[in-house]
Amino acid sequence: MTVSFVSRGKVHSLSCPRISTLTELSGLMYAAYAEVTVRHTEIKMIIISRILIRLFITDSIEINRTIYNPLLKRYIVFMKKISLTGIKPTGDLHIGNYFGAIRPALELAKEYDARYFIADYHALNTMKNPEELNSTIRQVAAGWLASGLDPEKVIFYRQSSIPEVFELTTMLMAFTSKGLMNRAHAYKAAVQENEEKGADTDAGINMGLFTYPVLMAADIIIFDSDVVPVGKDQVQHIEMAQDIAQSINANYGKQVLKVPQAAVQENAAVVPGLDGRKMSKSYGNTIPLFAPEKTLHKTIMRIVTNSQSVEEPKDPDTCQIFQLYKLFSQAGEQDALAKRYRAGGMGWGEAKEELFRVVNRTIAPIKEKYDAIMADIPALDKILEQGARKARPIAAAVVNRFRKAAGID
Repeated sequence: MTVSFVSRGKVHSLSCPRISTLTELSGLMYAAYAEVTVRHTEIKMIIISRILIRLFITDSIEINRTIYNPLLKRYIVFMKKISLTGIKPTGDLHIGNYFGAIRPALELAKEYDARYFIADYHALNTMKNPEELNSTIRQVAAGWLASGLDPEKVIFYRQSSIPEVFELTTMLMAFTSKGLMNRAHAYKAAVQENEEKGADTDAGINMGLFTYPVLMAADIIIFDSDVVPVGKDQVQHIEMAQDIAQSINANYGKQVLKVPQAAVQENAAVVPGLDGRKMSKSYGNTIPLFAPEKTLHKTIMRIVTNSQSVEEPKDPDTCQIFQLYKLFSQAGEQDALAKRYRAGGMGWGEAKEELFRVVNRTIAPIKEKYDAIMADIPALDKILEQGARKARPIAAAVVNRFRKAAGID
C-alpha cells in the first residue's frame, strides 16, 4: 500500500512497509487539513492508513472525519487545528486561575488538537531558588491534571524537555530586530519603573526578560500552532510571533513557518478576590485551589464586606460573595440565595458559609486528585516525559524545515 499526502499543492508518498519514516512527514501533517490518497479500494486499507498516521507521526493527531471524494477518487482526512497553551509555574494555584485560565484552556481540547506546556525556562527569569522552581513546576502540572487535563488526549510537556525550542529561538533571533524587543510591554514596564525610581534604565533587567518574546515565539511556532489562547493584555506576544514568522517567510519567499493567530478570550471569567479587586497573587487576595478544608474556610470568612446589618436587604449584584457563589452554584441555588439577600434577615457570615459550602463541594474532588498526583512524583514526571516524547518529533520537523530553507541542513 502506498500513502500519498497532499499538502500545499505538493504530493508526498511513501510505502507503508517503511513505516519508520512516517515521522518525517509530521511537519506536513500539521496543516489545517491533509488529503490522503490510498491506492487500494479495500476499506481495511483506509483504516490501516489512519492507524499508521496516528501511531508513527504522533499519538496526538485527531481526525475529525473522513470523506470520500468521487471526483478526486481519494479520501479527504480533515484534521483539527492546533492550539497551544503555555503555563508559567509561578506559585500556588487559586480559584482565579481555575476559572480564568485552566477551565477555558481545557475546553480547547474539544475543538482543537491541543498542546499544553509548563514554561519552566520563562519562570527562570524571576524564580532563582532551585527548590522553589522544582516544586512549583510539579505543583502546577499536578494542578492542571487534577483539573481535568487528559494527557492521553493532548500533548502535555515541560518546555525544558524540548531542546529544539532553544535551537529555534537562536534562529529566530537572527530575524528579530532590537527595536521590536524594545517595544515589548514587560521590558517597557521595567524600564519605566526604573526611571520613576531614578535608577539606571536597565537596572535589574536581564537578557531573559529582554528576549522573552523571542522564546515565546519559538514556543508557539515550533508546533505549527494555529491559535494561541490569550487575554487582551497578551496579544502583543502573538503579534510579535507573527512579525518574526512573516519576516522569515518573506526572506525565503515561501511559507517556512506557520503564522499563528491569537484567540482572545473575551469571555474569560474575572474572579473577584477577598477585597473585591481582581483575584491576583500580587494583591494578596486569593482563595487557594488546593488548600486544606479548614484553611479554605478560614480564607473565605476573610472576604471583605460592608457594614450592613443582618436585618437590612442586600444587593447580590454588587457583592463579591455572590459573584463568587455564581461560579460554583447551580441556577436554582443562585435564585434562592439572591431572594434571601433582597429579603433581609441574613448576615454576611451566613452568606460566607453558604459560599464555602458550594466552593468546597466543587474543589474537594479536585483536591483529592491533586493530592494523589503529588503523592507519586515519579508517575507525574513520567506523564511529562511521555508528553515530551510526543512533542519532540513535531518540533524536530519544524526546525529541520527551517534549517533546510536557511541552507544549513
